[in-house]
Amino acid sequence: MKIRWAAALGFGILAPAVCLGSTYPGMAPLEQYQAASQADEIDLARSAAPASISGGAEVMTLGAHGYETAVKGGNGFVCLVQRSWASGFDDAEFWNPRERAPICFNPASARSVLPPYLKRTQWVLAGASKAEVIDRTRAAIAARQIAAPEVGAMAYMMSKNQYLNDAGRHWHPHLMLFLPPTAAAEWGANVPGGAVMGGGGGPEPLTVFFVPLPSWSDGTSASMGM
Repeated sequence: MKIRWAAALGFGILAPAVCLGSTYPGMAPLEQYQAASQADEIDLARSAAPASISGGAEVMTLGAHGYETAVKGGNGFVCLVQRSWASGFDDAEFWNPRERAPICFNPASARSVLPPYLKRTQWVLAGASKAEVIDRTRAAIAARQIAAPEVGAMAYMMSKNQYLNDAGRHWHPHLMLFLPPTAAAEWGANVPGGAVMGGGGGPEPLTVFFVPLPSWSDGTSASMGM
């Protein structure tokens, strides 16, 4: 069984992924991606960051046609639960209905990284195939509707209940750092003993680095063996 690092093309899901081939060849019925209730999804979204941050954030939940604001915020952060189509286009789990990735975007990433994911979600829920999503993404980049992240763009992914993929599952709490295209070596990423992982990938003009953290958003210690 081969382990690789799967980049989310800037949208957040970044964790060890097992190369299983086309495990999920197409989208499952919508209800498999939906939460049991909006209240459950709000709680899960808020768990992405410490309450001191998520408590004042806008919270979005997944509806039939895309994400909708469920709770208005006041600190500029936006919390939501990403689904599997936040993954890279070559990820075998792109359609995995079990994936739940709570994430809280800071103001800079909410303005520059979040909108392309929201648009991708609308395309997916409208019935677009993966190939069609790729084509539309490339067209949006060419039209400069998708640009590099703003300076300072980052996000929290510290939920104890995250399910990033069938291999990583809960994995580790971590910070996401979104940059314009940047060589991994410039950050000392992906080296033995290093603290930073990630890199580029996909058509979007960005690089994603992430840093594992020792604690979950509720302050409890994260088991590094998880």
